[in-house]
Amino acid sequence: MTQSFTKSIVVPVADEDDARETATALERYTVEDVTVLHIIEKGEGVPDKTPVAQSEETAARSFAAFHEKFPNANTETVYRRDVVSGIIEVASEIDASAIVFRPRGGARILQFLAGDRSLRLITESKRPVIALPETDGDETGGGGTDDAEVM
Repeated sequence: MTQSFTKSIVVPVADEDDARETATALERYTVEDVTVLHIIEKGEGVPDKTPVAQSEETAARSFAAFHEKFPNANTETVYRRDVVSGIIEVASEIDASAIVFRPRGGARILQFLAGDRSLRLITESKRPVIALPETDGDETGGGGTDDAEVM
């Protein structure tokens, strides 16, 4: 039995700008069911990075930005200490066919120090992970290609 990569996808977004850029990169592809996901990082015994109300407002603005291109997208907000585990858990809970994300730029040293979430997502997920190419509006550079990279 063959299965579609893009039947039901989970798309994590970090903030309003990321949501808008990710939706723009995704809109050229055919997808049946999209769940846009925002993870609110919780400290578990240490102070949170931002107040919960502020994080929830960021999630709401992110969803509104994503809905500009995908008005029927489902939304999920979850509270986790580990963002990558949260993404993988939600994808499993909704039985997503793939996790689709837009790599965020940044210096290699920052990626190393942060544990490179993209690498963890790719290596720890039991389902396909698709990295969208950059769009012309991305801050990280230009152009991209016409095809998403399947990792």
